Amino acid sequence: MQHAPLTFANSVWKTVLSLIVGVIVTPQFAVAQAPPEKEGQQLHSKLERLQQQVEELGEQNSPAFLDAAMCATAVERVLRHAEFYKPNHVTDADKVLSLGFERVGAVKNKKVTWGTTAGRHVLAYRSRVDDSLQPYAVTLPEGYNPKAGKRWPLHVVLHGRNGTLSEVSFFASHEGKPAAKEADWIQLDVFGRTNNAYRWAGETDVFEALAAVTSRYKIDERRITLWGFSMGGAGAWHLAVHHPDRWSSAGAGAGFVDFYKYQKKTEQLPSFQHKALHIYDSVDYALNLADIPTVGYGGEVDPQLLAAQTMQARAEELGVPLKVIVGPKMGHKFDPESLKQFMAFHAEHAKKGTPSVRGRAELQFETYTLKYNKCGWLIIHEQEKSGERSVVTSKLDDDGILQVTSENVMALSVDRGVADRVQVNGSEVVDLNSAADANLVEVYFVNDESGWRVLDYDESLEFVKNPELHKRHNLQGPIDDAFMESFLVVTGGSSPWFQEIQAYADWTQGRHQDEFDKWMRGQPRVKIDSNVTAEDIAQHNLILFGDPGGNSQIAAVIEKLPIEWTKTELKVAGKSYDPNTHTVAMIYPNPLNPEKYVVINSGMSMHESDFKASNAWLFPKLGDIAVIKFARAPGGYTEETVWAGFFNSNWELELD
Repeated sequence: MQHAPLTFANSVWKTVLSLIVGVIVTPQFAVAQAPPEKEGQQLHSKLERLQQQVEELGEQNSPAFLDAAMCATAVERVLRHAEFYKPNHVTDADKVLSLGFERVGAVKNKKVTWGTTAGRHVLAYRSRVDDSLQPYAVTLPEGYNPKAGKRWPLHVVLHGRNGTLSEVSFFASHEGKPAAKEADWIQLDVFGRTNNAYRWAGETDVFEALAAVTSRYKIDERRITLWGFSMGGAGAWHLAVHHPDRWSSAGAGAGFVDFYKYQKKTEQLPSFQHKALHIYDSVDYALNLADIPTVGYGGEVDPQLLAAQTMQARAEELGVPLKVIVGPKMGHKFDPESLKQFMAFHAEHAKKGTPSVRGRAELQFETYTLKYNKCGWLIIHEQEKSGERSVVTSKLDDDGILQVTSENVMALSVDRGVADRVQVNGSEVVDLNSAADANLVEVYFVNDESGWRVLDYDESLEFVKNPELHKRHNLQGPIDDAFMESFLVVTGGSSPWFQEIQAYADWTQGRHQDEFDKWMRGQPRVKIDSNVTAEDIAQHNLILFGDPGGNSQIAAVIEKLPIEWTKTELKVAGKSYDPNTHTVAMIYPNPLNPEKYVVINSGMSMHESDFKASNAWLFPKLGDIAVIKFARAPGGYTEETVWAGFFNSNWELELD
């Protein structure tokens, strides 16, 4: 089969194709090094001057200030990490510093023009996760007028894995580049905290960048297209099926959708890791393709065609739609004709936009975790069995009653605008116009000893408070979930019970600092225990290192955690361990503020080897709670997970 030449008034696709190819041809792994001494000194000197000028602007959080400060942050990071992969990266860093001086001058003189004209602009926001500055790129189309009232469609584009990606190379790839002439949308290119397949804080980055763009530009939020290729394809599969109500359509080129097939693993992982795969394996959420128009692509001879084939097979089993395009004789890239079809699919669905609440009345939705618990008018608040498959389907019957059925769900809510009447799992028919005194947007249903019933107004307010401490959205674990939102590392300042635990805690806390800085592009906030304030407890997940003797914040909560930890014994899940050689790593609702987490003696459970190996390895390694046996070794410690598991839906440990 021959393809039409890539000349079309659609030359916009040529620009898109060049961007995709430019991302994926770079090596997955590259050798980083410091710049030559002379050039390094020059960059350091210029950076210090820029940092001083940024400081002189004052403590500001205006978009223009953050954009200017991002230039200094970008170069500081690559110098600190010695991330100069190519000779031209020195020149690129120098250009970013020069851009920073220009932006500082414009802020001082109140003549900020970047981000308002056609073309690509690298901008920044401050992340709630760790107060770090993170870049994103916005492309404004030809004819863009910031004073016009038009609301623009938005394309959210996810880059592929790139072994030489840094903040500086991100600037070099985007800043000042022209927009495609025929583009009729604004485009957001996500940085994603480099290479993590948009998981964990990388996922948070997508939505924080999206929030920054929608606050800065007139975006039609019913016409947001999501797509990516390679690692960006994996990210698109993930974000499409986990957040199916956010996009008018999604497109995934290549990528991966599961762990075992992609990594060619036949031996099952330990049970606590095997269960954790359900959090991110996109194929486990294929039912949600019923709720979002999705197109998959793979080259005919590309091994990553497997992702689209795996999703297609599961979609066919479930009877839900999925369009798949196969590039004839193509490897790991788009061919022009396939790309044209891929983008035409998005254009068609952007015209329609996401459905209204009533337009989405009939849905099919599945999840394994309350982290991903929402689709349109539906929110699943509690599962019967935590971490297992939950399904909700709905259909309007002949009387116009919305029939909602569920599996493995103990509580859900319905937007009262979805229908006039609803019946949940055979409950009484509820008039949504008057339920809960018509005072709340959401109407809550719970499954208790009397069966499914609707909550009245007062019961609804009490339910939201979660007085019985059930797992809920953003309070469902595992350990790694604490690092997707604002967190504070707390070190001990007192006399520890066990010097060996303190030494191990110091080591693992240092490892967390270094790995989060390098692989998630942010330096965690750190405080000594005595300096933690009530405001800190209210605002942050607390990451506590040490033992109850050495860390007063651990001492303050230990009696209310479902473990026993004394000077003579560490008891977890009914079994005792030597507290001189073992510690617990765990996550739990903070007894001092049950709306936030407390984490004991653990950073993220993925480490450098996982980040270097494959993004498919970025799944939880310890579950909600684990017992770690540690021993000194050259350069640090050896660690053995002697037991690990998950709390149930009530944050309790079920003993074997």
